[in-house]
Order: sequence, then C-alpha cells, then structure tokens
Amino acid sequence: MAVVIPFESGPQASIESLVALAAPDMERVNATILSRTGSQVTMIPEVANHLINSGGKRLRPMLTLAMADLTGYSGEGHVKLAAAVEFMHTATLLHDDVVDESDMRRGKLAARKVWGNEASVLVGDFLLGQAFRMMVEVGNLRALEILSNAAAVIAEGEVMQLAAAKNTATTEDDYLAVIRGKTAELFAAACEVGPVLAGRAKDDLAACRSFGMNLGIAFQLVDDALDYGGKAAKLGKNVGDDFREGKITLPVVLSFRRGNAEERSFWTAALEKGEATQADLEHAIALMTRHRALEDTIKRAQHYGAMAKDALALFPASKVKQALEEAVDFCIARAY
Repeated sequence: MAVVIPFESGPQASIESLVALAAPDMERVNATILSRTGSQVTMIPEVANHLINSGGKRLRPMLTLAMADLTGYSGEGHVKLAAAVEFMHTATLLHDDVVDESDMRRGKLAARKVWGNEASVLVGDFLLGQAFRMMVEVGNLRALEILSNAAAVIAEGEVMQLAAAKNTATTEDDYLAVIRGKTAELFAAACEVGPVLAGRAKDDLAACRSFGMNLGIAFQLVDDALDYGGKAAKLGKNVGDDFREGKITLPVVLSFRRGNAEERSFWTAALEKGEATQADLEHAIALMTRHRALEDTIKRAQHYGAMAKDALALFPASKVKQALEEAVDFCIARAY
C-alpha cells in the first residue's frame, strides 16, 4: 500500500458555478466533439471515445467558453475552439500514456492497454487533425496561430520532460520550464482564444493568457504533490506512477536538494537506475515529508493560483469572473 499524506485541511471549493455558466455552450461543445470523432474507420471513435467519455471535467474547454463570455464575445466560434482545445488535450493524453507506458487513465485502463500503442498514437494524431480543421473553420488567423503554437510548445515541453527524466540534476527553474510547456501552455491558449475572437485589446489578451498560464502551473504542481500524497481513486491512476516512471517533479527536486548525501544516493539509485520498488516509494514519501517537499509544492501552487486571480483584476466584477476565481480555488483544493 502507498503511504497517503494527509495535507492540512484546505479551502472548500468547487467548479459548480463555472459548470453552470458554461452548461448551454458545453452541450454544443459536447455535440461537436461527438460528431468530430466519427469515422468510417471503426477503431477511431472506439479509441477516442474510450478516453473522451471517461469522466474528465473538461476544464480547458470550459475556460475557453468562460473567457469568451468574460470578454463579451457573442459569436459562434468559441464552441469549435473549445472543442479543438479538448481534442488537443485528449491527443496529448493518448500520446503521453504511450510514452510513459501508463496502465491507467481516469480510473480506467489506458487506451494503449486495450488497443495497443500504435492505435493510441494514430488516434491522437487524428484528433489533432480534427482540432486544426475546426480552428480553420472558425476563420480567425490569430486564434489559429495561438493554438497551433500551443501544439508545438506542448510537444517541446514533453520532449524536455523526457530529457529530464531520471536526471536528479534538474533544477526548479528547469522543471517549471517543463510544466509551462507541457501543461500550462494549453491552459493559456484556451483562455486567450475567446478574447481574441471578441477583438479585445492587447492588455486584456495578456491578462487572460496570464490567468491561464498561472492556473496551468498551479494545476500541474498540485498533480505533482498528489502523485505522492493522494489516493488512487481520486487521481484516476496509481499513486507513485511518476516515481516509478523516473519522472523528476518538484517534490523530487526539493527533496533531492534538501537531502544529505545518503538521501541523494537513494534518489539517484531509485530514479536514475530504474530500480524503484514499493518500499522505495514509501521511503521517498517519508523523505518528502521530512523536507516539507509536498507542503512547499502546494505553497508554490497557491502562489501561482494567486497570480492567476490577480490577472483578472482588469475585469469588472461579474458572475463569470467569480466563477473563474472559484475554479482557481478548486484546482488548488484538489490537494486537500
């Protein structure tokens, strides 16, 4: 059994307000997603819908819709862009599970375990293609530029993480660069494209992008802590997967830096040599507890969450602004 770290009681938060405000448009997004996963190649909808229908909160497309609402957009393009964002996210999950050799995703067998690595990669490619089709159909060159750039940055972030895997020399700055690319960039793009459609000024666009970027960093940092201090049922994957895969995340970086020579030798053996056992995982969590690595990772997440909220200060008070602020609290509260 993995050791579960009980974080101190945190704020009660939910995304119910965001879900309620986005609900009418999310129905259209979901219908678009369903229609765009259709193919005469039977395996494509089977693989795609295995993950799409597996219970994800679809936070990223909801952010696209909410930001369009916040900035006064009244057209139809935000629906296709929100669907494109979800397809991009789903494609990265399909690809990531192959790269990481993951067995579980959102509490179910990963698609690669059901259909194989080849099908997972190729269906991910199909979803990316459909995402770009929808971007082109919207007809906004700047929105297309933002999302296509995000696709490239996400891939760069994944390669950076691959290069950093098992490398205990990775610094905190190095790791933050990884998660800005692989996770936060899509949050940022999702939050920027709606205001672009609305024709908002550069300052507003920068604020919306900053909100998404900082929220994305906070979201990933909480995930990093949960991999060592969460529960499998809540994670939708096995506790300690990052450790077993040799991933260098912030709790590892902090523990390694703060540890003595013997502890650093443990991290090197467990991560770099790929010899991690269940006992190693429990020892790793004990070291993280000793050096307050999990607690400090959550504190950093709270810091980025506060910056996300600050980015919304340009906008007047409204229900959608409040819902976005509550979404930040929800992302942080997952740690508790």
